[in-house]
Amino acid sequence: MRNGAQTEHEMRTRIERYRRFYAGSSEDYQIGCILLQSPFFFAQDDWIPATDWDPNIVQGRTYDTTELRGEAIWEQVQNRLKGKTLQPEDVVASMDRFGKPQLVTSRLGQGIFRVMVTDAYRRRCAFTSSPVLHVLDAAHIRPFAEKGPHDLRNGLLLRQDVHTLFDRGYITVTPGYRVEVSRRIKDEFENGHEYYAEHGKTIAVPDTPALRPAEEFLVWHNENVYVA
Repeated sequence: MRNGAQTEHEMRTRIERYRRFYAGSSEDYQIGCILLQSPFFFAQDDWIPATDWDPNIVQGRTYDTTELRGEAIWEQVQNRLKGKTLQPEDVVASMDRFGKPQLVTSRLGQGIFRVMVTDAYRRRCAFTSSPVLHVLDAAHIRPFAEKGPHDLRNGLLLRQDVHTLFDRGYITVTPGYRVEVSRRIKDEFENGHEYYAEHGKTIAVPDTPALRPAEEFLVWHNENVYVA
């Protein structure tokens, strides 16, 4: 990942350190951002020294132009802009449309895992029976980042929305292959009727017992991801 983290779990661990509390691996964080519309940059010779910046700063620094330091910086900006006719559309037109090529390390075995899970579940979502292959994912019960193997017994074929809810702990499957839906969907989003309609139902599993989800992975998901 471009943020330096090798896995999603590592990225979440870093976020939790900055937030100074642990909310759990299934937490759907609200991360804010500031969008700059049509920014431009001075040539290096015109840069304004930031002598009062902390070297470990991780959040954008701001200045108030009603204060002495902010007023001084704004005056320097205005002086550098004198005689320049840079228009926002000129900046946009000169921007690269694509980033630089990157090498991405793929998960070993991910391709064959998807094929095996898709075939075992007869190309239908285990929860909804949806046969639309383009929206079906081969989901790990115990995530690969949490030492879950590319094992058919650690897989479920899920529609993408169900996959998201499963990974974030809103839905789980008991060792008896029954669906459990968390009350958090209603509490947090004030909806979820279509998912609650599946609560208590038995999911579709492969005909061959040896290919069905293993109890150890389902128990792990129940105890470590799902929050009732």
